[in-house]
Amino acid sequence: QVHLVESGGGLVQAGGSLRLSCAVSGATYTINTMGWYRQAVGKERELVATRDNSGFTQYGDGMRGRFFISRDNALQMNNLNPEDTAMYYCAACRRNWCADATNFDSWGQGTQVTVAS
Repeated sequence: QVHLVESGGGLVQAGGSLRLSCAVSGATYTINTMGWYRQAVGKERELVATRDNSGFTQYGDGMRGRFFISRDNALQMNNLNPEDTAMYYCAACRRNWCADATNFDSWGQGTQVTVAS
Protein backbone atom coordinates (compact mmCIF):
# COMPACT_ATOMS: atom_id res chain seq x y z
CA GLN A 1 0.00 0.00 0.00
CA VAL A 2 1.24 3.48 -0.90
CA HIS A 3 -0.11 6.68 0.60
CA LEU A 4 0.27 10.05 -1.13
CA VAL A 5 -0.37 13.56 0.19
CA GLU A 6 -0.02 16.64 -1.98
CA SER A 7 0.72 20.16 -0.78
CA GLY A 8 1.75 23.52 -2.17
CA GLY A 9 -1.27 24.51 -4.21
CA GLY A 10 -2.83 27.94 -4.04
CA LEU A 11 -3.63 31.13 -5.89
CA VAL A 12 -1.00 32.70 -8.11
CA GLN A 13 -0.95 35.47 -10.69
CA ALA A 14 -0.38 34.67 -14.35
CA GLY A 15 3.32 34.41 -15.05
CA GLY A 16 4.04 33.25 -11.52
CA SER A 17 5.40 29.99 -10.15
CA LEU A 18 4.36 27.31 -7.69
CA ARG A 19 6.04 24.22 -6.32
CA LEU A 20 3.88 21.24 -5.47
CA SER A 21 5.11 18.55 -3.12
CA CYS A 22 4.04 14.94 -2.78
CA ALA A 23 4.70 13.11 0.47
CA VAL A 24 4.97 9.38 -0.15
CA SER A 25 4.69 6.70 2.52
CA GLY A 26 4.08 2.98 2.76
CA ALA A 27 5.55 0.42 0.39
CA THR A 28 7.56 2.96 -1.57
CA TYR A 29 10.01 0.28 -2.73
CA THR A 30 7.25 -1.08 -4.98
CA ILE A 31 6.88 2.14 -6.97
CA ASN A 32 8.07 2.15 -10.58
CA THR A 33 6.92 5.58 -11.67
CA MET A 34 5.66 8.72 -9.96
CA GLY A 35 3.52 11.24 -11.72
CA TRP A 36 1.37 14.32 -11.62
CA TYR A 37 -1.97 14.63 -13.34
CA ARG A 38 -4.48 17.44 -13.32
CA GLN A 39 -8.16 17.89 -13.89
CA ALA A 40 -9.90 21.18 -14.53
CA VAL A 41 -13.62 21.67 -13.98
CA GLY A 42 -15.55 20.24 -16.91
CA LYS A 43 -12.47 18.68 -18.48
CA GLU A 44 -10.89 15.26 -18.55
CA ARG A 45 -7.88 14.36 -16.46
CA GLU A 46 -4.62 15.01 -18.28
CA LEU A 47 -0.98 14.18 -17.87
CA VAL A 48 1.27 16.79 -16.34
CA ALA A 49 4.51 14.87 -15.79
CA THR A 50 5.88 11.47 -14.87
CA ARG A 51 9.28 10.26 -13.74
CA ASP A 52 10.35 6.62 -13.50
CA ASN A 53 13.05 5.07 -11.37
CA SER A 54 15.64 5.46 -14.12
CA GLY A 55 14.99 9.19 -14.26
CA PHE A 56 13.11 9.11 -17.54
CA THR A 57 10.51 11.88 -17.62
CA GLN A 58 7.46 12.61 -19.70
CA TYR A 59 5.43 15.80 -19.87
CA GLY A 60 1.98 16.73 -21.06
CA ASP A 61 1.38 18.91 -24.09
CA GLY A 62 2.65 22.43 -23.55
CA MET A 63 4.24 21.64 -20.21
CA ARG A 64 7.80 20.66 -21.06
CA GLY A 65 9.98 23.67 -20.44
CA ARG A 66 7.55 25.21 -17.96
CA PHE A 67 7.04 22.30 -15.56
CA PHE A 68 9.70 20.14 -13.98
CA ILE A 69 9.27 16.92 -11.98
CA SER A 70 12.14 16.22 -9.61
CA ARG A 71 13.55 13.11 -7.94
CA ASP A 72 11.74 13.94 -4.72
CA ASN A 73 8.42 13.89 -6.62
CA ALA A 74 7.96 17.64 -6.43
CA LEU A 75 6.48 19.54 -9.37
CA GLN A 76 7.97 22.94 -10.12
CA MET A 77 5.61 25.01 -12.26
CA ASN A 78 6.78 28.23 -13.92
CA ASN A 79 5.18 30.82 -16.15
CA LEU A 80 1.71 29.73 -15.12
CA ASN A 81 -1.33 30.85 -17.06
CA PRO A 82 -5.06 30.67 -16.31
CA GLU A 83 -5.37 27.50 -18.42
CA ASP A 84 -3.22 25.76 -15.79
CA THR A 85 -5.99 26.18 -13.22
CA ALA A 86 -6.96 22.70 -12.04
CA MET A 87 -6.82 20.17 -9.25
CA TYR A 88 -3.39 18.58 -9.32
CA TYR A 89 -2.95 14.97 -8.24
CA CYS A 90 0.15 13.03 -7.30
CA ALA A 91 0.07 9.39 -8.38
CA ALA A 92 2.19 6.26 -8.10
CA CYS A 93 2.46 3.35 -10.50
CA ARG A 94 3.68 -0.03 -9.24
CA ARG A 95 3.18 -1.88 -12.48
CA ASN A 96 5.85 -2.58 -15.09
CA TRP A 97 3.94 -0.50 -17.63
CA CYS A 98 3.02 3.05 -16.61
CA ALA A 99 2.09 4.60 -19.92
CA ASP A 100 -1.10 6.34 -18.84
CA ALA A 101 -3.21 7.26 -15.85
CA THR A 102 -5.06 3.94 -15.78
CA ASN A 103 -1.79 2.22 -14.80
CA PHE A 104 -1.37 4.38 -11.70
CA ASP A 105 -2.92 2.61 -8.73
CA SER A 106 -2.29 5.06 -5.89
CA TRP A 107 -3.58 8.64 -5.87
CA GLY A 108 -3.50 11.55 -3.48
CA GLN A 109 -6.49 13.72 -2.65
CA GLY A 110 -5.26 16.56 -4.84
CA THR A 111 -4.21 20.16 -4.34
CA GLN A 112 -5.94 23.07 -6.06
CA VAL A 113 -3.97 25.44 -8.27
CA THR A 114 -5.69 28.63 -9.38
CA VAL A 115 -4.01 31.06 -11.75
CA ALA A 116 -5.51 34.54 -11.91
CA SER A 117 -5.23 36.60 -15.08
